[in-house]
Amino acid sequence: METIETLPAKYQELTFSKLFGYYGSKGIVLNEKTFEKNLGLRNKDGEYNLLAQLLSDNSHFPLRVSIFEGETKGSNLFSVREFGNNCLLYSLDEVLRYADVLNLIQADESERVVERLEMPLFDNKAFREAIINAVLHNLWISGNEPMISVFSNRIEILSRGTLAPAQTMEGFFLGESIPVNEKLSEIFLQLHISEKSGRGVPKIVETYGKEAFTFRENAIVVTIPLQRIKKVGKKVGDKVGNKKGLNARRKRILTEMRDNPNITISELHQILGISETAVENNLTFLKENGYVERVGSKKTGYWKVLK
Repeated sequence: METIETLPAKYQELTFSKLFGYYGSKGIVLNEKTFEKNLGLRNKDGEYNLLAQLLSDNSHFPLRVSIFEGETKGSNLFSVREFGNNCLLYSLDEVLRYADVLNLIQADESERVVERLEMPLFDNKAFREAIINAVLHNLWISGNEPMISVFSNRIEILSRGTLAPAQTMEGFFLGESIPVNEKLSEIFLQLHISEKSGRGVPKIVETYGKEAFTFRENAIVVTIPLQRIKKVGKKVGDKVGNKKGLNARRKRILTEMRDNPNITISELHQILGISETAVENNLTFLKENGYVERVGSKKTGYWKVLK
């Protein structure tokens, strides 16, 4: 059976500067003369294998997060964020950071007595474990990457392939991990991206139950429900100063921010065809009425859309 270690890479002109940088950020120095052998980046014929392609400066495998307005893929596609085609390790980090943008902290003051209720949309630890497992155990030799789909009521994280041949359903839920991609698993352990304790699946089960997992013919899907205080589409009302509501321009700004949290005033000026002063006035409205929050500095921060 082919594996990512035996299957030759589709691209043989590979470079690994980002891999060296990633290892360096973890305090590990790769040896330029021996890293290919130590990490198992060539097959028995001396060709770069698929593992090498995944870890190269351009894996040609993007990780995408697709956001839909409704509860099915038949609803409008709100936005698509693509993380890649980078070294897989960096693409994974970018998706995990994007979770902070997706995971809104909701505040409910409708029945406030002493303090307001604050609740995230989803459990970030369970999401992190689901993403790491999807990337680590994905059947990369199929030529397809994992799929991350965000709906109005849930997140679905699809990993290609099925359980490893030696794995049982009981062992899977107990966290007795049998890697689909053995060498990639070793690298994840070395970089402390994952742990040998096998707590990933039990953590998801503890939070969302075994029903979070769906086993299809050629894929495993983890479903993370979104715990919304207010249903999508429910009007917030005057409590957040929403008397004026949102005009088309402000709705467009929110759309652009969801699609690109790092968008600048200058870019919004170009997209909307209005002055930068007009952009700033609309941003002031959105911030004062609880629609957006600026996280970090003006130069290096990002926009968090709150509703």
